[in-house]
Amino acid sequence: MTVDVLQSQQQLSIRQRIRLMVNQYEIHAVAPDGSEAGLLAFAQQKRMAFKEQVTLYTDDTKQVPVLGFKARQRLDLGATYDVTDAAGAPIGLFRKNFKASLLRSTWHLEQPGFGEMVGQETNQVVAILRRFIESLSWLPYHFDFVLDGRPVFSVVKKWGLRDRYIVTIHDPRVDRRLVAAMSVALDALQAR
Repeated sequence: MTVDVLQSQQQLSIRQRIRLMVNQYEIHAVAPDGSEAGLLAFAQQKRMAFKEQVTLYTDDTKQVPVLGFKARQRLDLGATYDVTDAAGAPIGLFRKNFKASLLRSTWHLEQPGFGEMVGQETNQVVAILRRFIESLSWLPYHFDFVLDGRPVFSVVKKWGLRDRYIVTIHDPRVDRRLVAAMSVALDALQAR
């Protein structure tokens, strides 16, 4: 994947690979007919790290990193995660709003020069059910990320045996690398 190819996408499909000890994700382009197109990136959460860390690579050989995100501090319910490119240059950051997330998960996402987006589960009933009935954590959910009341992108978890997400970009100015990082984080960090 090249950054230019990723930046041109209007939709992404993200699938979690089922692995015993590590979270892995495939990020695909979406063809005009809605089917998955080429692999854009492969993500893997670092095993047993003191700070949460996920790296996105060009493919599952994990030879060429593209971007990543890492917690600024150790386990913290409201941790801030820095998103950087392959060279370590900042792309943006995100953090969970712990207080607002008690009943409905809420995330703040910042892109320099663009502003702060707020992402929240759209269905409060599903959000409450997922929190208080652990066996229902598989329920699909829908997050909308908005900036000043305007939609920027959405992430929808689909029904299925393994986690699958459709990401739709509404604002062409948003950095798709930041969108990809936040979308993976919704699965990898949502239970924290």
